[in-house]
Amino acid sequence: MRITLKLTLIISVLLIALFVTLGWNSYRYEHSLIYQQAIDKARVISNQLIEIREYLSATEKGEAEKNQDLIPQVAATRIATKIRSGSPYYVRQVSLRNRNPQNIPDEYETAELKNLSRSPEQKESYKIVKNGSDETLRYMLLMTADKSCLVCHGSFESAPLFVQQRFSKGHSSYNYRDGEIIGAVSVSVPMKELYISIGSNLFSELMIELTILVLLLLFTGWIIHRAILRPVSTVAKGIEEVASTGNFTQRIEQPGNDEIGHLVASFNELMSELERRTQQRAESDERYRNFIEIAKSPIVTFLPDGKIVIANQKAEKLFGLTKEELLGQSICEFMADPESIRTGIKNYFEAGSSTLIGTTSQQTVRDVCGRLFDVEMVISVSQTDRDAMFTAILRIMESSTG
Repeated sequence: MRITLKLTLIISVLLIALFVTLGWNSYRYEHSLIYQQAIDKARVISNQLIEIREYLSATEKGEAEKNQDLIPQVAATRIATKIRSGSPYYVRQVSLRNRNPQNIPDEYETAELKNLSRSPEQKESYKIVKNGSDETLRYMLLMTADKSCLVCHGSFESAPLFVQQRFSKGHSSYNYRDGEIIGAVSVSVPMKELYISIGSNLFSELMIELTILVLLLLFTGWIIHRAILRPVSTVAKGIEEVASTGNFTQRIEQPGNDEIGHLVASFNELMSELERRTQQRAESDERYRNFIEIAKSPIVTFLPDGKIVIANQKAEKLFGLTKEELLGQSICEFMADPESIRTGIKNYFEAGSSTLIGTTSQQTVRDVCGRLFDVEMVISVSQTDRDAMFTAILRIMESSTG
């Protein structure tokens, strides 16, 4: 897999993870926003209803006896009914000591009224209640009795005649005290319709975020390709070309002084050093060849496996082959006892020394026609960058030539 594809996949995975995270956070934010909006709306409705009650209680001067629609509780109940008919909200007044049967609290409202009564500093409560797959926000805001309320809800004796006639003495709705909890406004908000708007808002946000992330991916990929991948690819191609051609003259333009620039600079320095060493080696090899060519003795240079890589004219004459014919052949093919050379080389690599290396030994060699010659042979070894090389200097003995 190419590094471009790898980086693209890595960046894509990171951006997808970022997109999922942003989507989840957006969903949670939208969900929290819808939930808070529902609470705020329920709170506004409840406060308005309580303010209407308090206003009617404070301003009603006996007119309610003639027109019972002006009774604060009755007016508030009818206003709540109007609100229910024009919105998805279900609004009503509830009390544990109610006079209107419509204001009898259900099980949830009863439990919340008792809880709020035990904690009077807590004026409201709200909770998401599940009914099967449906969810409903249940909101309750406490109502407390004030002096205007006590006109009808104080003692039986102080209550207006029309109230006494409807509710006999001892009814639970009498004998409230100033500041005592008289009931609560209960608001129910179905969340299903509100959740639908989350999907619409979330889709719009995700499309915007997705567009931004795609543009970011394209821009990031372009930057990475231009600033990193292209210089690295240039260096890689340069190394491949050097490996295939052995040409160390290639140089790459340094793009800057960052890590990539240092990599390119190091490549150029390496090429310069290899070019210098190659030139030195070529000059050394040329001097060596010139030296052995003027030598009076046959000289052959061979590798550890015996393969001849250099031979002078004296060696050509001794073995009866041209230089081109000698190169590549094994020196062991021209030895009457090749095992002595093989053993000597083996001992050199295993023990680090050999009696054959650096000493004069008498050997018998044969030429291409099979004629034998007794020679004195001295083998020296030199270590190259890749492997050891052995050079054998041969001197034909007088008895053999005679």
